[in-house]
Amino acid sequence: MEAQAQPQANEAEIELKEPLVPVEEYLAAGVHIGTQQKSKDMKRFIYRVRGDGLYILDIRATDERIKTTAKFLAQYPAPRILVVTSRQYGQYPAKKFAETIGAMSVTGRFIPGMLTNQHLPGYLEPEVVIVTDPIGDAQAVTEAMQNGIPIVALCDTNNMTGFVDLVIPTNNKGRKALSLIYFLLTKEMLRLRGIATSLTLEDFETEI
Repeated sequence: MEAQAQPQANEAEIELKEPLVPVEEYLAAGVHIGTQQKSKDMKRFIYRVRGDGLYILDIRATDERIKTTAKFLAQYPAPRILVVTSRQYGQYPAKKFAETIGAMSVTGRFIPGMLTNQHLPGYLEPEVVIVTDPIGDAQAVTEAMQNGIPIVALCDTNNMTGFVDLVIPTNNKGRKALSLIYFLLTKEMLRLRGIATSLTLEDFETEI
């Protein structure tokens, strides 16, 4: 009921403070479209609930968390940042993010022991881990927790976040949403480094 108590303004009328992109771009990508379930952890990021039962995320929070995440990640050497995604639509943009900033990436199946078994081929030693979905990437989350590695996670309305150090509230299932989030995170990290880029959102979009 908490979400229903929020103002019933049109989603396009949400005002953002110097957003990374116009609100219309967030809306067009469906970044704000959550699921029909909400967790107690994600309640604070929910703007309202639609008539069809879908919970709507607060785009202002998404925008601010992308900025915060970029500043947080900037504290680490790029080669020690690991991005993980098992989601089909997250694999291409996540890999593009990693390639652009010089980070590591594991897309598709995460082999158990990649962060805990030093004898495993492909063993990695990241200083921070980014996961596209804490549910689908649960193995990576578990191993990062065991090693005390900070975890950044793209979280939808149904995710639990007790094991996450920094949440980016977003639709973490949609093709366009994931492309936009990883594009903006890449662009913001490059900006903090003082690196100009000609990359566009299209460069991060997975082909259907």
